[in-house]
Amino acid sequence: MPSQSQVIIVGAGVAGLTAAIDLGRSGVPVIVLEARDRIGGRVYTRRVPGCDAPIELGAEFIHGKPPEIWELLEKNGKTIYEVDGDNWCVSSRRLEPCDLFSDVEDILDKMDDSSPDESFLAFLERGFSSRAGDSSFDEARQHAIDYVSGFNAADPGLVGVHWLVQEMRAEETIEGGRAFRTENGYDDLLSILRRQVKESGVIIRTNTIVERVDWGSGPATVHVSNESRKSRLLASSVLVTVPLGVLKAKPGAPGAIQFDPPLPPEKINAFDQLEMGEVIRVVLRFRDRFWENIQPSPNRNLGDMSFVFSQDEWFPTWWTTMPKKYPLITGWAPFRAGRRLSGQDHAFVTARACQTLARLLGADVGIVEKSLVVAHFHDWQSDPFSRGAYSYGKVAADGAQAMLAAPLCETLFFAGEATDTSGHNGTVHGAIASGHRAAAEIARLRLSAK
Repeated sequence: MPSQSQVIIVGAGVAGLTAAIDLGRSGVPVIVLEARDRIGGRVYTRRVPGCDAPIELGAEFIHGKPPEIWELLEKNGKTIYEVDGDNWCVSSRRLEPCDLFSDVEDILDKMDDSSPDESFLAFLERGFSSRAGDSSFDEARQHAIDYVSGFNAADPGLVGVHWLVQEMRAEETIEGGRAFRTENGYDDLLSILRRQVKESGVIIRTNTIVERVDWGSGPATVHVSNESRKSRLLASSVLVTVPLGVLKAKPGAPGAIQFDPPLPPEKINAFDQLEMGEVIRVVLRFRDRFWENIQPSPNRNLGDMSFVFSQDEWFPTWWTTMPKKYPLITGWAPFRAGRRLSGQDHAFVTARACQTLARLLGADVGIVEKSLVVAHFHDWQSDPFSRGAYSYGKVAADGAQAMLAAPLCETLFFAGEATDTSGHNGTVHGAIASGHRAAAEIARLRLSAK
């Protein structure tokens, strides 16, 4: 049986990998346990033969210039480029150029976290109730709802204004209104972390499901199953980095982790104050960029199309790889749309995506389907090791992230994007920051114990 002086990290997403690297570099023996057959968690880049572009099934954009990501990429010579191109909106069944975000910002800027918290929908009803005969006002109001539910994959009736304000302030510090990608997608970041894990002497065990963690004031015992075999591992500290959806899973559900003794009520309350967003994304790979031949107006075609925004019930938002001109388009189905598609098979999702894209672009669905090479998607809601897209705060969630992050009995530690307290939860850089924070907590504990 391994030494009880080691640290066990549950989950090989970017938070777990970051913490493992920090601890490994300081000489701490670390084992990372990952239920999947791969590392990365909700960072999931595929490279497929015959396609020059990375296929992102999880995180795709670098939002702003967070140092947690930029410093790693720049130090390792990775190419970063900004998302560019034209935005189009479908309004009254017409495809038109639009500046969606200016209308949205006018509404979002009026949110205030000094007043009692309320849901985003309640905020709109109170301050921006519908105006009879004012179609432009009603359209801006709907755009704000679509933005909050789309960008955060959140239920606008649940997400709290205080949480949204904190998120907006955090974004302002890193130019969060801009979006970037790297040449090989998030695999560029993951390749750096993979190399650093190896160099730091960290052990990663994939296909290893953590079923129970026995914890208290002494060493912890982690019960795992691997290829029909069960075993136990001892550790001085256990760092749990699984997504919020897994932590909230009911006992006995696939992927759920049992804690003995049970986690204290304040930790459970923190789970309840946070929620996992729902989203289905599908990446359609075509033989050519057929949309370049579509001309919605006499003097403008879709050759430089970047985003398409609509209120479609299946896939309301779409984007291309601009400024790179690959024959790929991604469909984004958040909130109710994601819930509607979750659990459906590949053929159903692909058919709905093609039909929706054709309708929004004013193209013949037969042309779209004939040009399609393959559709890629991953159902994060049905994935037992994620159970959702990424976290957001509900009404009165103030302090929930800090409570979720708080260590227990100097034995059980927590990291992951849902534990970020700086307003960056729900992001890759928030996850990385949480890994650094948890590793520092464990390192301080070990130092004080010497």
